[in-house]
Amino acid sequence: MKHWTVACLLAAALLSGCSSSDDSKNASGTGSQAAGAGGYSEGGPGGAGGAGGAGRAAPGSQEDLVQSAGDRIFFDTDRSNLTPRAMTTLDRQASWLQQYPQVNIWIAGNCDERGTEEYNLALGQRRANADRDYLVAHGVNRGRIQTISYGKSRPIDPASTPEAWAQDRNAITSVR
Repeated sequence: MKHWTVACLLAAALLSGCSSSDDSKNASGTGSQAAGAGGYSEGGPGGAGGAGGAGRAAPGSQEDLVQSAGDRIFFDTDRSNLTPRAMTTLDRQASWLQQYPQVNIWIAGNCDERGTEEYNLALGQRRANADRDYLVAHGVNRGRIQTISYGKSRPIDPASTPEAWAQDRNAITSVR
């Protein structure tokens, strides 16, 4: 009986540690690294990721990226230019990617709910491309990066408030 209890606890710990590495959750911002709710802010090392919140994540993993560099940057309304704060996060991401040359990434560009679907898809792509271009200019091989735009289809915060919209205007980097 004691072995069964230990096995169940280990299985639960593994599942909780793996749940935040799902690329679709990270790309949509619904994983454990979602900005706002957990106090995670742009580029903040030591975010909500990691193996159940205890200790260091596996080197080169999504959780390691979140803890070491941050996985997302934010944009102003109707803009795709990088802010100084975004560039600081991207500098850390570039360093992290140079440390793990075997890691490839997705960059998902996202928008808030305002505007047409077509406009937001194009804006999200410009945001993802700005992120990618910055990383490439800072030594990351372009072939390691894929971009996608989700436009307004994957909000982090579904509320219709200025605070929610600020969280939804982002580019999220995910290990693939």
